[in-house]
Amino acid sequence: MKKTLVYVGWAVFIIVIWLMAKEVMAEGCDSTTNSNCIETNSNTNSTVNSNLNSETTVKSPPPSAMSPTINNSNSDLCTVGVSGAVQTQILGFSAGATTRDMNCERLKNAKVLYDMGMKVAAVSVLCQDKRVFESMMNAGTPCPYDGLVGTPAKEAWKNNPHLIPGAKTGKKEEWDEDTKSTATGAGAVGGLLLALLLIL
Repeated sequence: MKKTLVYVGWAVFIIVIWLMAKEVMAEGCDSTTNSNCIETNSNTNSTVNSNLNSETTVKSPPPSAMSPTINNSNSDLCTVGVSGAVQTQILGFSAGATTRDMNCERLKNAKVLYDMGMKVAAVSVLCQDKRVFESMMNAGTPCPYDGLVGTPAKEAWKNNPHLIPGAKTGKKEEWDEDTKSTATGAGAVGGLLLALLLIL
């Protein structure tokens, strides 16, 4: 019953709205035929002046000099790779080289001699290092000297202190070939860097 009343109420509401509705039609406005019509004409003139100054500055880093790769994959070689690069706005330079690792060579030589049964010769090779020489003396087993071992070798070392590794004899120490080549390379790189700085 309530539903019927709700439906009837909605139907009455819709009919009342429909009866109250009136069709509205738009009427054109022409001032020549209709004196109540207001006609408005509008003209707009616009001038736009624009001045735009634009400046773009692009700053990019200089190209980079890449250090060469030194391959040290072969473990049987006692060499160490050294490389470097310098880059400026004008000039770039890169270089690389290998240097001998004398301690590595000493250990390999001693191992080969020991494996061949030449134990005294292997110890003699190791005794070329100042640290090994001092440790052998402190242990009471001095390094071999001209075929002598034990106490005779110790006496021989005492009589010839200038032959002890790392001994200071008072005269200028001479560089070996490896040290000379390293110093030459370092001097060349330093000179090149100095030249680059002077150019800039």
